[in-house]
Amino acid sequence: MTAAHILLTAPIAAPLAGLVLTTLSWRRPRLQRSASLAAGAAFLLSAILLLQATRDGTILTTQFGSWAAPFGISFVADNLAAAMVLVTAVMAVVVAVYQLSDPEEQGHAMFHPLYHGLLLGVTGAFMTGDIFNMYVWFEIMLISSFGLLILGGSRAQLDAGVKYVMLNLVMTTVFLVAVAFLYGATGTLNMADLAVRIPAIENTGLVSALAILFFLAFASKAALFPLFFWLPASYHTASTPVLAIFAALLTKVGVYAIVRCFSLMFPLTEGLASLIGIVAALTMITGVLGAASHFDIRKILSFHIISQIGYMLVGVAIATPLALAGAVLYIVHHIIVKANLFLIGGVIKRKTGSYQLRRIGGLHRTAPFLAIMFCIPALSLAGLPPLSGFWAKYLVVKPSLDAGNGYLAATALVVGVLTLYSMLKIWNEAFWKTPAAGETAAPPAPKGTFTAQYAAIAALSAITLAIGLNPEPFVAFSVEAAGQLSDPSRYINAVLESAHAQD
Repeated sequence: MTAAHILLTAPIAAPLAGLVLTTLSWRRPRLQRSASLAAGAAFLLSAILLLQATRDGTILTTQFGSWAAPFGISFVADNLAAAMVLVTAVMAVVVAVYQLSDPEEQGHAMFHPLYHGLLLGVTGAFMTGDIFNMYVWFEIMLISSFGLLILGGSRAQLDAGVKYVMLNLVMTTVFLVAVAFLYGATGTLNMADLAVRIPAIENTGLVSALAILFFLAFASKAALFPLFFWLPASYHTASTPVLAIFAALLTKVGVYAIVRCFSLMFPLTEGLASLIGIVAALTMITGVLGAASHFDIRKILSFHIISQIGYMLVGVAIATPLALAGAVLYIVHHIIVKANLFLIGGVIKRKTGSYQLRRIGGLHRTAPFLAIMFCIPALSLAGLPPLSGFWAKYLVVKPSLDAGNGYLAATALVVGVLTLYSMLKIWNEAFWKTPAAGETAAPPAPKGTFTAQYAAIAALSAITLAIGLNPEPFVAFSVEAAGQLSDPSRYINAVLESAHAQD
């Protein structure tokens, strides 16, 4: 067993162990939470080691079952995959810490097994080098996320769960059909091998049709226009820990799949790039307008997930190394910031008894620390300097202007202004204004109730500040990751040439 094999399987083994241990201890809540935290810490350690092994540009690969690529199932970690695994592990630990003092999920014995099942599916999707295997990890992710969504058993959650799962099942079927046609045309499922064989297909119409099918399947996962309606229809019904991990990871798996497939497998033609650019612009506009029309914190933030996904897609449409670097940095920035805002929203609900902005207020006096913590991710989401969102937006807007796509740059800037409007609306209503007469806050919580939650929020805010105030290493890493995406031969050679040298 090689070092690469251990490094690549450890991030899968940790959440798998967490799933098993928390299932076995479901009758003992304290032991279950301890096992969940321990598995999360092991996951984080394995992710850090994986990133350290790949940060110099090394691409790690392994094949399972002693079958050399392209016949065996490959796991691959380049800079992008390693970064996604690390940020997933960070979220796993932070949300688990937040959940320690959150009453919404403490009574549900199945929260932790489903939580680790979700982490398992997400991590597998980031690391797989096999397109059918990606479908399998998507299914694990879908099953776990559906279970988490309906965990409370309320009517609203069940209704949201049906809406969530129906579109996802349909589009997952589209994904499977596309995989079947792709296998029929190429005779392989290994993504590195597909990158070699797809350009050799003489029927360019078939290649274009398959590219569109894969884009549709992944667009639904990423909540792109017009396949986004499941997200605002379902997310607001979930508990805070579930909502935070959903907001951080689920749509990013779809974005990651788009980036991976259209930088590695399918050639990005001018027509396809134009289509992706138009979808990106419509996604940004639709999401931000939906957010502007609501006064429920969860719905505002849910619509902003949609609008921010559009920024990531701009990097794919432009497809220059700098644009792809912007997409990579934007994904990492958004995972941290958006999850933090939902965690803050949960604390607001516990302190005031409501998510409705018109019914709450005055938190800048009663919860000054929370007010400061809100400002950091809120202003970062809007793209104000010197926070992480400013650098991520800059790396998206500049390549758009350089490539002559002024409409994408203009859309990104206007949406940034409207995002600031939404964040100011939350600030003015929840933190600054005096609560309306007759509205009462939630009963005071026992002393120390919010300690774990504030620790989780502060940790994410610190990461946002670290990226914003010291952007050079993060930008440099994103540029290196983009370089690997722009030159797929490095990925292809790492998979196909290393398979026979593996023990």
